[in-house]
Amino acid sequence: MFDFRDKIVVVTGAAGNLGGAVVKVFLQNGATVCGMDYKQGRLNGLENFASNSGNFHVFEEIDIMDREGMRALAQDLHDRVGKADVLVNTVGGFTFGEQVHELSPETWERMMSLNVQSFLNLTHAFVPDLLGKGQGKVISIGSRSSLKGSAKTGAYAAAKSALLRLTESMAAELLPHHIQVNCVLPGIIDTPENREATPNADFEKWVAPEELAETILFLASSAADSISGAAIQVNGGS
Repeated sequence: MFDFRDKIVVVTGAAGNLGGAVVKVFLQNGATVCGMDYKQGRLNGLENFASNSGNFHVFEEIDIMDREGMRALAQDLHDRVGKADVLVNTVGGFTFGEQVHELSPETWERMMSLNVQSFLNLTHAFVPDLLGKGQGKVISIGSRSSLKGSAKTGAYAAAKSALLRLTESMAAELLPHHIQVNCVLPGIIDTPENREATPNADFEKWVAPEELAETILFLASSAADSISGAAIQVNGGS
């Protein structure tokens, strides 16, 4: 068990399958978690996973694509909770079906917004907190697709590749400030939505959100102080 009792952890996409698992594991390890979601009411109940030392703060109707709005949110969070120690961006999106020469501008922009701009806006708003403290952790959620493209996933693979390169670059930039920046690369995440989309798949080879959350918890801990710029594959054995 890790001790996060003195840490403020910002989690975007906190109501999603992975985001919710991340919130739970940090709360169970004593963190003060600031969970963000774009709708109202979807974070209800997550506070039940707080330990005696963990606290959960809800930030709803958050548009992570609004950079100025994210800066205002950071000030609100400072006033209500304090300055962040750990940033975890679970916002992302997947698309399949269009060949590269047929890619629509809408698909391209959506993949870049969800997978890249979300990370840029979060870090723009909150990395100054980490710099002010002289330490911290930033964790992005990539994909195995960032390592190799495949048919009809060009926009997604390109976006996740861009995210990985940005993560590596940020790691090099922030290393002198004792801030570690890493990326986890899941295989197929075992979610109800993915099971419904591919009911004949071998679910045993998929990775559970809770397994990913445990890896993120480790990367956010002092045990990972010597790890930065890493792309950690968590593939459930597939």
